Amino acid sequence: MPPPVAGFDAEERAYDGHSRVVHRRGSGPAVVVLSEVPGITPRVADFARRVAALGCTAVVPHLFGTDGKAPSAGYALRSLAGCCVSREFVVLARGRTSPVTRWLRALARDEHARCGGPGVGVVGMCLTGGFALAMLVDPSVVAPVLSQPSLPLPVSAAHRRDLGIDEEDLEEVRRRVAEGACVLGLRFTGDRACPADRFARLAEELGDGFVAVELDSSPGNPAGHRRNAHSVLTEDLDDRPGTPTRQALDRVLGFLGDRLLA
Repeated sequence: MPPPVAGFDAEERAYDGHSRVVHRRGSGPAVVVLSEVPGITPRVADFARRVAALGCTAVVPHLFGTDGKAPSAGYALRSLAGCCVSREFVVLARGRTSPVTRWLRALARDEHARCGGPGVGVVGMCLTGGFALAMLVDPSVVAPVLSQPSLPLPVSAAHRRDLGIDEEDLEEVRRRVAEGACVLGLRFTGDRACPADRFARLAEELGDGFVAVELDSSPGNPAGHRRNAHSVLTEDLDDRPGTPTRQALDRVLGFLGDRLLA
């Protein structure tokens, strides 16, 4: 087993016939933090530390990449290529839930039993963003956050509107939302990997149960966000108080606190 990310404990967890390393930190109700491509980078770990500081247990499973390694263009491409050939991730097919979400739902159930509280939060980012939506199928999940959900890859108009979830799971998500569940989504307005059409579809399907936070990244935007800004909570986070990304981060932490700690 690889060493833990700095400040986290690491353990092996086996579900659905697969064993994976899970990094944990903190105490209180669990929040499963799903890393973006290329993996559990230092900034993903920093976000998980903020979750732990909130009064929750940050649970960060290894899904791809090298834990703790800083991102680079080459590293991201290699990590994405590995996901594209893995049967665990549905990268291009429309209307399908990625098989890895079965493992993640089992992890969420286990962490709920272990940590207590009203349920589990999930924060998905980039390639894993839509996994948080699919995990809402499990009753243990009560606070899903979709940060720049990017699957399936938006290679066509139909792909741009697809939510990366099959119809049976989507119907269960609709039912959960009708009973009071809420889904929080984050994206930059110019992000081609997470197009506006996808958030429009989420609003159509979930109505007021979907809360969208969209940050202006158009040319000349007041905050100076780069044109291809993508990672709201990590690589493109400007952590100074009052900036749009810091406000988005605070919105996420507030959402988790309201749903898990209030």
